[in-house]
Amino acid sequence: MNTKYLRNRLLAGAAALGLLAASAAQAEDTIKVGVLHSLSGTMAISETTLKDTILMMIDEQNKKGGLLGKKLEAVVVDPASNWPLFAEKASELLEKDKVAVVFGCWTSVSRKSVLPVFEKDDGLLFYPVQYEGEESSRNVIYTGAAPNQQAIPAVDYLMKEIKVKRWVLEGTDYVYPRTTNKILEAYLKAKGVKPEDIMINYTPFGFSDWQSEVAKIKQFGSAGKKTAVVSTINGDANVPFYKELGNQKISAEDNPVVAYSVGEEELSGVDTKPLVGHLAAWNYFESIKTPANDAFIKQWHEFIKNPKRTTTDPMEAHYIGFNLWVKAVEKAGTTNTDKVIDALPGLETPNLTGGMAKLLPNHHITKPVYIGEIRDDGQFDVVWQTKGTVPGDAWSDYLPGSKDIEADWVTLKCGNYNTVTKKCAGQNF
Repeated sequence: MNTKYLRNRLLAGAAALGLLAASAAQAEDTIKVGVLHSLSGTMAISETTLKDTILMMIDEQNKKGGLLGKKLEAVVVDPASNWPLFAEKASELLEKDKVAVVFGCWTSVSRKSVLPVFEKDDGLLFYPVQYEGEESSRNVIYTGAAPNQQAIPAVDYLMKEIKVKRWVLEGTDYVYPRTTNKILEAYLKAKGVKPEDIMINYTPFGFSDWQSEVAKIKQFGSAGKKTAVVSTINGDANVPFYKELGNQKISAEDNPVVAYSVGEEELSGVDTKPLVGHLAAWNYFESIKTPANDAFIKQWHEFIKNPKRTTTDPMEAHYIGFNLWVKAVEKAGTTNTDKVIDALPGLETPNLTGGMAKLLPNHHITKPVYIGEIRDDGQFDVVWQTKGTVPGDAWSDYLPGSKDIEADWVTLKCGNYNTVTKKCAGQNF
């Protein structure tokens, strides 16, 4: 073989290897952060904003110098409101992209879909949305509200302050509304509400033909007893639901609706004038005035380059979760999943409403609870709030199979510990 040709081939090969090595070194110089939110499909109305929130938090952290001397790099995927695709995309993030952490999911069915993946691959998921409880995984940090931090306080408010006697539990047909309503039904009956004074109904994701369903609600509420609607409707089905409430003149004075999945973002596409006075239960509202919230709103508007974009409760949950993760990585001195998980419980970080969020041994956080009334500008006036923060309870005290269960990843090392049998039933359920 020609020696000159051989030398050139060797030099070219060495250069290629050098480029590969440089590329690998460059990849190692960043910490990859997975973003697993639907950017298309029925849940995009809620989840796209959460993707942007994490990108904003990453941008801010990089301006501070990154983390452990490295820049953060977002790896964004679109599971497209397709629940099996969530699991596929989670595997891709953990196994192919080797992300250090994932911020993602909205619906409980998407979280349930990815849960086996995170436990198998020992990944770390920060989940930012209110959910039905009945779960605690070592590999998930639940920064959204458990039922005792949203669903139960809202029903208590309606019962005590508005004297509600009849209840419509209206939800999207999947695990979060069904389990939450199972808890609420048990709670209402324990408070003396008769079965005939509880109506439960479910509709599919993306449901739009609300005329007959809202008519049923109106009919149920005409029995002479104060009637309220507890809504666990999710995603873009909320827009036609609220429009139909307005069309049928269901007023907050006659039949108040309290929503668990409707915030400022969802109301931005609705004429809210007919909805004034209806309610939402959250742990954050954009209208709450604190220096931290003012700064967050300003930062959001500057990042998204749109002063009309609202901030929401799940955005605050991602803000809290991201800051907890940063603190845990700094405390552990590494992004190693096991060491970060061990470092998380007990850490505290400011929330946006003037208090502190603390991560508990059950992987839930402490949160204040607020009830807000819809204003004609799509914002909320806070009409009730807890005196302090409420610790998230992974397992409901109102379900027979759950009241004896405790989650504790610090002392018991278990997400499902039976305090009667003194046995751990498994990883999360």
